[in-house]
Amino acid sequence: MDKIRLLTFAVIGLLLLNFSTLGYLIFFQVKNAGRPKNHPEPKQIIIRKLHFNISQQQKYSQLISWHQSTISDIEQHIREAKNRLYLQLLKAEVDTKTKDSLVMVLGNYQKQIETTHFKHFEAIKRLCNTDQLNDYYDLTRELSKIFSKPPHNLHD
Repeated sequence: MDKIRLLTFAVIGLLLLNFSTLGYLIFFQVKNAGRPKNHPEPKQIIIRKLHFNISQQQKYSQLISWHQSTISDIEQHIREAKNRLYLQLLKAEVDTKTKDSLVMVLGNYQKQIETTHFKHFEAIKRLCNTDQLNDYYDLTRELSKIFSKPPHNLHD
């Protein structure tokens, strides 16, 4: 077998291996990224812990849609502001006023995110009937655990 044929088979084999790995990651891992197997979604945890009936679950789904849409919009603004901030690094000398202004903008967006989260849970509280309020108070003590993301492993 000549070298060209051997290299051709090696390249094809490596391409197939890469595509199969990417396929596996896309179809099987992205769906549950950052969440351990058999760990219920926060939505399901809240419905179960608060014992929501069907009507409450429907209203809760509407709240989730509003919440996700609002957070997504803010996160888009954050990405744009971060891009503008990090473009400052391309300059020979960083404009301190621009940098400080963008950092302030990012802080305000983070404040908007936290305010949106808080409003979301206030709305969930309003969905509860009086029998569910004690469960809601118990849930509020667990919110940081339910919604926490696993830490990133940064080695750089």
